[in-house]
Amino acid sequence: MLTLLVVDGANVVGSVPDGWWRDRRGAAERLRDRLVPYAAEGVAGHPGPLDVVLVVEGRARGVEPVPGVGVDEAAGSGDDRIVELAAEAGAAGRRCVVVTADRELRRRVAEHGAECLGPRSVRP
Repeated sequence: MLTLLVVDGANVVGSVPDGWWRDRRGAAERLRDRLVPYAAEGVAGHPGPLDVVLVVEGRARGVEPVPGVGVDEAAGSGDDRIVELAAEAGAAGRRCVVVTADRELRRRVAEHGAECLGPRSVRP
């Protein structure tokens, strides 16, 4: 079973002040495209292949998946959806790694056995 890499789209996009707020969907699409190599190669001590999922919310909805990167549109809070994904992975005995700098989200997913990496791990 592949390790699940869940990327907090809003947090990672917001980690660099590059004007993302003018086009949230476009910023999420650019992040999605940058994630593609990680599916095969792995990330920061987690060798590939990985099952990569980008979680988007709000005005970033509508981003399509691409080969190697799935997109999960949160119906409400992206953080809540990320916790759900971590809980599902933990219940299935699947390794889960969450990419976020959000301290509260890190605490919540750790309760389900998920590991965490910072945004720089996928956005050097």
